[in-house]
Amino acid sequence: MSFYLKEPDISPQEPDRTGILVMNLGTPEAPTAKALRPYLRQFLSDRRVIEIPRFIWWFILNGFILVSRPRQSAHKYATIWGNEGSPLLVNSRKQASLLEGYLGDTIASPYTVELGMRYGQPSVQSAIANLKARNCNRILLFPLYPQYAGSSSASAIDEAMRALLRARNMPEIRTIRDYHAHPAYINAVAESIRLHWQQHGKPEKLVMSFHGVPRRTCDLGDPYYKQCLTSGKLIAQALGLTEDQYLIAFQSRFGAAEWLQPYFAPEIEALGKQKLRRVDVVCPGFSSDCLETLEEIAMEGKGLFLEAGGGEYHYIPALNDSDTWIKAMREIVMDNLQGWVTPRSAA
Repeated sequence: MSFYLKEPDISPQEPDRTGILVMNLGTPEAPTAKALRPYLRQFLSDRRVIEIPRFIWWFILNGFILVSRPRQSAHKYATIWGNEGSPLLVNSRKQASLLEGYLGDTIASPYTVELGMRYGQPSVQSAIANLKARNCNRILLFPLYPQYAGSSSASAIDEAMRALLRARNMPEIRTIRDYHAHPAYINAVAESIRLHWQQHGKPEKLVMSFHGVPRRTCDLGDPYYKQCLTSGKLIAQALGLTEDQYLIAFQSRFGAAEWLQPYFAPEIEALGKQKLRRVDVVCPGFSSDCLETLEEIAMEGKGLFLEAGGGEYHYIPALNDSDTWIKAMREIVMDNLQGWVTPRSAA
Protein backbone atom coordinates (compact mmCIF):
# COMPACT_ATOMS: atom_id res chain seq x y z
CA MET A 1 0.00 0.00 0.00
CA SER A 2 1.34 3.41 -0.97
CA PHE A 3 2.05 5.98 1.74
CA TYR A 4 0.50 8.65 -0.46
CA LEU A 5 -3.27 8.93 -0.70
CA LYS A 6 -5.32 8.62 -3.85
CA GLU A 7 -6.33 12.00 -5.15
CA PRO A 8 -10.05 12.84 -5.50
CA ASP A 9 -11.69 12.21 -8.85
CA ILE A 10 -12.04 15.60 -10.50
CA SER A 11 -14.18 16.14 -13.57
CA PRO A 12 -12.22 17.53 -16.55
CA GLN A 13 -14.81 20.31 -16.66
CA GLU A 14 -14.09 21.35 -13.05
CA PRO A 15 -12.12 24.63 -13.14
CA ASP A 16 -8.95 25.20 -11.15
CA ARG A 17 -9.84 26.96 -7.93
CA THR A 18 -8.13 28.96 -5.24
CA GLY A 19 -8.94 27.78 -1.74
CA ILE A 20 -8.98 29.91 1.40
CA LEU A 21 -8.71 27.87 4.60
CA VAL A 22 -9.91 29.87 7.60
CA MET A 23 -8.55 28.32 10.81
CA ASN A 24 -9.40 28.83 14.46
CA LEU A 25 -8.59 27.11 17.75
CA GLY A 26 -11.57 24.77 18.06
CA THR A 27 -14.09 23.69 20.64
CA PRO A 28 -15.46 20.55 22.30
CA GLU A 29 -18.59 19.10 20.74
CA ALA A 30 -20.65 19.59 23.91
CA PRO A 31 -20.28 21.25 27.35
CA THR A 32 -19.75 17.89 29.07
CA ALA A 33 -16.81 16.18 30.74
CA LYS A 34 -17.10 13.34 28.22
CA ALA A 35 -16.73 15.75 25.29
CA LEU A 36 -14.02 17.81 27.00
CA ARG A 37 -11.70 14.88 27.64
CA PRO A 38 -10.70 14.12 23.99
CA TYR A 39 -10.65 17.82 23.16
CA LEU A 40 -8.31 18.64 26.04
CA ARG A 41 -6.15 15.61 25.27
CA GLN A 42 -5.64 16.78 21.69
CA PHE A 43 -5.06 20.40 22.74
CA LEU A 44 -2.68 19.68 25.60
CA SER A 45 -0.74 17.06 23.63
CA ASP A 46 0.33 19.70 21.11
CA ARG A 47 4.09 20.24 21.40
CA ARG A 48 3.58 23.85 20.33
CA VAL A 49 1.33 24.42 23.34
CA ILE A 50 3.20 22.42 25.98
CA GLU A 51 6.98 22.33 25.68
CA ILE A 52 7.60 20.21 28.76
CA PRO A 53 9.52 16.99 27.92
CA ARG A 54 7.06 14.38 26.62
CA PHE A 55 7.69 11.61 29.17
CA ILE A 56 7.12 14.02 32.08
CA TRP A 57 4.11 15.72 30.54
CA TRP A 58 2.44 12.39 29.67
CA PHE A 59 2.17 11.47 33.37
CA ILE A 60 0.97 14.98 34.35
CA LEU A 61 -1.63 15.06 31.59
CA ASN A 62 -3.05 11.57 32.01
CA GLY A 63 -2.54 11.20 35.74
CA PHE A 64 -3.84 14.56 36.89
CA ILE A 65 -5.17 17.04 34.32
CA LEU A 66 -7.47 14.71 32.36
CA VAL A 67 -8.82 13.32 35.62
CA SER A 68 -10.21 16.58 37.03
CA ARG A 69 -9.97 19.29 34.34
CA PRO A 70 -12.74 18.02 31.97
CA ARG A 71 -15.40 18.30 34.66
CA GLN A 72 -14.22 21.75 35.72
CA SER A 73 -14.04 23.01 32.14
CA ALA A 74 -17.44 21.51 31.27
CA HIS A 75 -19.06 23.60 34.00
CA LYS A 76 -17.51 26.74 32.54
CA TYR A 77 -18.50 25.87 28.98
CA ALA A 78 -22.08 25.33 30.13
CA THR A 79 -22.27 28.97 31.22
CA ILE A 80 -21.56 30.27 27.69
CA TRP A 81 -23.05 27.52 25.49
CA GLY A 82 -25.87 28.77 23.25
CA ASN A 83 -28.79 27.15 21.48
CA GLU A 84 -26.67 26.83 18.34
CA GLY A 85 -23.71 25.41 20.24
CA SER A 86 -20.26 26.78 20.99
CA PRO A 87 -20.03 30.55 20.37
CA LEU A 88 -16.58 30.13 18.82
CA LEU A 89 -17.78 27.56 16.31
CA VAL A 90 -20.98 29.47 15.53
CA ASN A 91 -19.08 32.71 14.94
CA SER A 92 -16.29 31.04 12.97
CA ARG A 93 -18.80 29.40 10.63
CA LYS A 94 -20.51 32.73 10.07
CA GLN A 95 -17.18 34.39 9.36
CA ALA A 96 -16.17 31.79 6.78
CA SER A 97 -19.57 31.90 5.10
CA LEU A 98 -19.74 35.68 5.00
CA LEU A 99 -16.16 35.95 3.79
CA GLU A 100 -16.95 33.63 0.90
CA GLY A 101 -19.89 35.82 -0.04
CA TYR A 102 -18.00 39.09 0.31
CA LEU A 103 -15.13 37.79 -1.83
CA GLY A 104 -17.62 37.30 -4.64
CA ASP A 105 -17.80 41.07 -5.00
CA THR A 106 -14.03 41.18 -5.48
CA ILE A 107 -12.88 37.96 -7.20
CA ALA A 108 -13.93 36.95 -10.72
CA SER A 109 -12.03 33.64 -10.90
CA PRO A 110 -13.21 30.42 -9.15
CA TYR A 111 -12.49 30.13 -5.43
CA THR A 112 -13.90 28.50 -2.31
CA VAL A 113 -13.63 29.06 1.46
CA GLU A 114 -13.46 26.31 4.09
CA LEU A 115 -13.32 26.39 7.89
CA GLY A 116 -10.96 24.12 9.83
CA MET A 117 -10.38 23.89 13.59
CA ARG A 118 -6.96 23.10 15.00
CA TYR A 119 -8.58 20.96 17.71
CA GLY A 120 -11.95 19.28 17.35
CA GLN A 121 -14.36 19.50 14.42
CA PRO A 122 -14.53 20.48 11.62
CA SER A 123 -10.88 19.46 11.43
CA VAL A 124 -8.19 21.09 9.34
CA GLN A 125 -7.66 17.72 7.66
CA SER A 126 -11.31 17.49 6.55
CA ALA A 127 -11.27 21.10 5.36
CA ILE A 128 -8.22 20.48 3.17
CA ALA A 129 -9.82 17.32 1.80
CA ASN A 130 -12.87 19.40 0.85
CA LEU A 131 -10.70 22.01 -0.84
CA LYS A 132 -8.84 19.37 -2.85
CA ALA A 133 -12.17 17.79 -3.86
CA ARG A 134 -13.14 21.18 -5.29
CA ASN A 135 -9.95 21.19 -7.39
CA CYS A 136 -8.17 23.82 -5.32
CA ASN A 137 -4.60 23.75 -6.61
CA ARG A 138 -3.72 26.85 -4.60
CA ILE A 139 -4.58 27.18 -0.90
CA LEU A 140 -4.19 30.22 1.33
CA LEU A 141 -3.92 29.37 5.05
CA PHE A 142 -5.61 32.03 7.19
CA PRO A 143 -5.21 31.41 10.95
CA LEU A 144 -7.54 33.83 12.73
CA TYR A 145 -4.87 34.98 15.18
CA PRO A 146 -3.91 38.65 14.65
CA GLN A 147 -0.69 38.31 16.65
CA TYR A 148 1.66 35.47 15.70
CA ALA A 149 2.54 32.92 18.38
CA GLY A 150 4.11 29.52 17.96
CA SER A 151 1.37 28.01 20.13
CA SER A 152 -1.45 29.38 17.96
CA SER A 153 -0.59 30.50 14.41
CA ALA A 154 2.31 28.09 13.92
CA SER A 155 0.37 25.19 15.41
CA ALA A 156 -2.50 25.76 12.95
CA ILE A 157 -0.07 25.90 10.02
CA ASP A 158 1.66 22.74 11.31
CA GLU A 159 -1.68 20.93 11.24
CA ALA A 160 -2.37 22.03 7.66
CA MET A 161 1.05 20.82 6.57
CA ARG A 162 0.48 17.47 8.32
CA ALA A 163 -2.78 17.12 6.42
CA LEU A 164 -0.87 17.60 3.16
CA LEU A 165 2.01 15.31 4.09
CA ARG A 166 0.51 12.34 2.23
CA ALA A 167 -0.88 14.32 -0.69
CA ARG A 168 0.25 12.98 -4.05
CA ASN A 169 -0.75 16.18 -5.83
CA MET A 170 0.57 18.93 -3.56
CA PRO A 171 -1.16 22.31 -3.99
CA GLU A 172 0.62 25.64 -3.87
CA ILE A 173 0.52 27.02 -0.33
CA ARG A 174 0.61 30.54 1.07
CA THR A 175 0.21 31.48 4.72
CA ILE A 176 -1.01 34.58 6.49
CA ARG A 177 1.51 34.66 9.30
CA ASP A 178 -0.14 37.50 11.24
CA TYR A 179 -2.05 40.72 10.71
CA HIS A 180 -1.38 42.46 14.01
CA ALA A 181 -0.69 45.86 12.40
CA HIS A 182 -2.89 45.56 9.30
CA PRO A 183 -4.88 48.81 8.99
CA ALA A 184 -8.13 46.96 8.27
CA TYR A 185 -7.80 44.88 11.45
CA ILE A 186 -6.89 47.90 13.59
CA ASN A 187 -9.82 49.82 12.15
CA ALA A 188 -12.23 46.93 12.80
CA VAL A 189 -11.27 46.70 16.47
CA ALA A 190 -11.33 50.48 16.93
CA GLU A 191 -14.72 50.72 15.21
CA SER A 192 -16.24 48.04 17.45
CA ILE A 193 -15.07 50.02 20.50
CA ARG A 194 -16.40 53.29 19.08
CA LEU A 195 -19.81 51.72 18.44
CA HIS A 196 -19.93 50.50 22.05
CA TRP A 197 -19.04 53.95 23.31
CA GLN A 198 -21.65 55.60 21.12
CA GLN A 199 -24.30 53.45 22.81
CA HIS A 200 -22.96 53.40 26.38
CA GLY A 201 -20.59 56.35 26.77
CA LYS A 202 -16.85 56.18 27.45
CA PRO A 203 -15.11 54.59 30.46
CA GLU A 204 -12.41 55.99 32.70
CA LYS A 205 -10.08 53.23 31.50
CA LEU A 206 -9.98 50.89 28.52
CA VAL A 207 -8.30 47.56 29.25
CA MET A 208 -6.98 45.62 26.24
CA SER A 209 -6.39 42.05 27.40
CA PHE A 210 -4.54 39.53 25.24
CA HIS A 211 -4.15 35.79 25.74
CA GLY A 212 -1.04 35.07 27.78
CA VAL A 213 1.89 32.83 26.88
CA PRO A 214 4.90 31.72 28.95
CA ARG A 215 7.52 34.46 29.14
CA ARG A 216 10.17 31.93 28.16
CA THR A 217 8.75 31.48 24.66
CA CYS A 218 9.15 35.19 23.92
CA ASP A 219 12.64 35.25 25.45
CA LEU A 220 13.51 32.47 22.96
CA GLY A 221 12.32 34.52 19.99
CA ASP A 222 8.54 34.31 19.71
CA PRO A 223 7.36 37.80 18.52
CA TYR A 224 3.96 37.56 20.20
CA TYR A 225 4.58 39.98 23.08
CA LYS A 226 5.93 42.73 20.83
CA GLN A 227 3.08 42.28 18.38
CA CYS A 228 0.49 42.57 21.17
CA LEU A 229 2.05 45.82 22.32
CA THR A 230 2.09 47.13 18.76
CA SER A 231 -1.57 46.21 18.20
CA GLY A 232 -2.58 47.83 21.49
CA LYS A 233 -0.72 51.02 20.70
CA LEU A 234 -2.20 51.28 17.19
CA ILE A 235 -5.74 50.68 18.48
CA ALA A 236 -5.25 53.35 21.16
CA GLN A 237 -3.95 55.79 18.54
CA ALA A 238 -6.94 55.07 16.28
CA LEU A 239 -9.21 55.91 19.22
CA GLY A 240 -7.24 59.02 20.15
CA LEU A 241 -6.41 57.72 23.63
CA THR A 242 -3.59 59.00 25.79
CA GLU A 243 -1.33 56.55 27.66
CA ASP A 244 -3.20 57.03 30.94
CA GLN A 245 -6.55 56.16 29.32
CA TYR A 246 -5.76 52.56 28.43
CA LEU A 247 -3.96 49.52 29.80
CA ILE A 248 -2.59 46.37 28.14
CA ALA A 249 -2.75 43.12 30.13
CA PHE A 250 -2.50 39.34 29.61
CA GLN A 251 -4.98 36.70 30.73
CA SER A 252 -5.25 32.91 31.17
CA ARG A 253 -2.06 32.10 33.05
CA PHE A 254 -1.57 28.34 33.46
CA GLY A 255 0.95 26.57 35.70
CA ALA A 256 3.72 27.91 37.92
CA ALA A 257 6.01 29.43 35.27
CA GLU A 258 6.17 33.18 34.66
CA TRP A 259 3.86 34.31 31.87
CA LEU A 260 3.59 37.64 30.08
CA GLN A 261 2.81 40.50 32.43
CA PRO A 262 0.96 42.47 33.64
CA TYR A 263 -1.55 39.75 34.53
CA PHE A 264 -5.17 40.66 33.86
CA ALA A 265 -6.70 39.52 37.18
CA PRO A 266 -4.55 41.58 39.58
CA GLU A 267 -4.72 44.58 37.24
CA ILE A 268 -8.52 44.57 37.11
CA GLU A 269 -8.66 44.14 40.90
CA ALA A 270 -6.32 47.11 41.31
CA LEU A 271 -8.57 49.26 39.14
CA GLY A 272 -11.52 48.25 41.32
CA LYS A 273 -9.64 49.21 44.48
CA GLN A 274 -9.00 52.61 42.89
CA LYS A 275 -12.80 53.01 42.87
CA LEU A 276 -12.96 53.66 39.14
CA ARG A 277 -16.50 54.45 38.13
CA ARG A 278 -16.22 52.35 34.96
CA VAL A 279 -13.78 50.23 32.99
CA ASP A 280 -14.29 48.67 29.56
CA VAL A 281 -12.44 45.50 28.58
CA VAL A 282 -11.78 44.31 25.03
CA CYS A 283 -9.78 41.30 23.79
CA PRO A 284 -8.18 42.32 20.46
CA GLY A 285 -6.45 38.96 20.00
CA PHE A 286 -9.74 37.10 19.48
CA SER A 287 -11.69 37.24 16.24
CA SER A 288 -14.57 35.32 17.85
CA ASP A 289 -16.01 35.24 21.33
CA CYS A 290 -15.26 32.01 23.15
CA LEU A 291 -14.90 30.51 26.62
CA GLU A 292 -11.94 32.72 27.40
CA THR A 293 -13.64 36.00 26.52
CA LEU A 294 -17.17 35.23 27.69
CA GLU A 295 -16.42 33.38 30.92
CA GLU A 296 -12.98 34.46 32.08
CA ILE A 297 -13.11 38.09 30.99
CA ALA A 298 -16.80 39.03 30.80
CA MET A 299 -17.87 37.07 33.93
CA GLU A 300 -14.86 36.44 36.18
CA GLY A 301 -13.26 39.78 35.35
CA LYS A 302 -16.46 41.62 36.21
CA GLY A 303 -16.68 39.81 39.54
CA LEU A 304 -13.11 40.72 40.45
CA PHE A 305 -13.63 44.38 39.58
CA LEU A 306 -16.91 44.78 41.43
CA GLU A 307 -15.75 42.87 44.53
CA ALA A 308 -12.71 45.14 44.73
CA GLY A 309 -14.94 48.22 44.86
CA GLY A 310 -15.22 49.25 41.22
CA GLY A 311 -18.28 50.70 39.53
CA GLU A 312 -19.47 49.63 36.07
CA TYR A 313 -17.69 46.90 34.12
CA HIS A 314 -18.31 46.53 30.38
CA TYR A 315 -16.99 43.73 28.21
CA ILE A 316 -16.85 44.80 24.56
CA PRO A 317 -17.62 41.76 22.36
CA ALA A 318 -15.10 40.30 19.92
CA LEU A 319 -15.34 41.16 16.24
CA ASN A 320 -17.45 38.05 15.49
CA ASP A 321 -19.52 38.54 12.32
CA SER A 322 -19.57 42.34 12.26
CA ASP A 323 -19.64 43.90 8.80
CA THR A 324 -16.44 45.88 9.47
CA TRP A 325 -14.56 42.71 10.41
CA ILE A 326 -15.73 40.62 7.45
CA LYS A 327 -14.65 43.44 5.13
CA ALA A 328 -11.31 43.53 6.95
CA MET A 329 -10.94 39.75 6.49
CA ARG A 330 -11.60 40.22 2.78
CA GLU A 331 -8.94 42.93 2.56
CA ILE A 332 -6.37 40.83 4.42
CA VAL A 333 -7.12 37.84 2.17
CA MET A 334 -6.93 39.88 -1.03
CA ASP A 335 -3.54 41.26 -0.01
CA ASN A 336 -2.31 37.65 0.07
CA LEU A 337 -4.01 36.37 -3.08
CA GLN A 338 -2.26 38.63 -5.56
CA GLY A 339 -1.35 36.68 -8.68
CA TRP A 340 -3.61 33.79 -7.75
CA VAL A 341 -7.03 35.27 -8.49
CA THR A 342 -8.53 37.59 -11.07
CA PRO A 343 -10.02 40.72 -9.48
CA ARG A 344 -13.39 41.75 -10.85
CA SER A 345 -12.03 45.11 -11.96
CA ALA A 346 -9.53 43.24 -14.14
CA ALA A 347 -11.93 40.57 -15.42
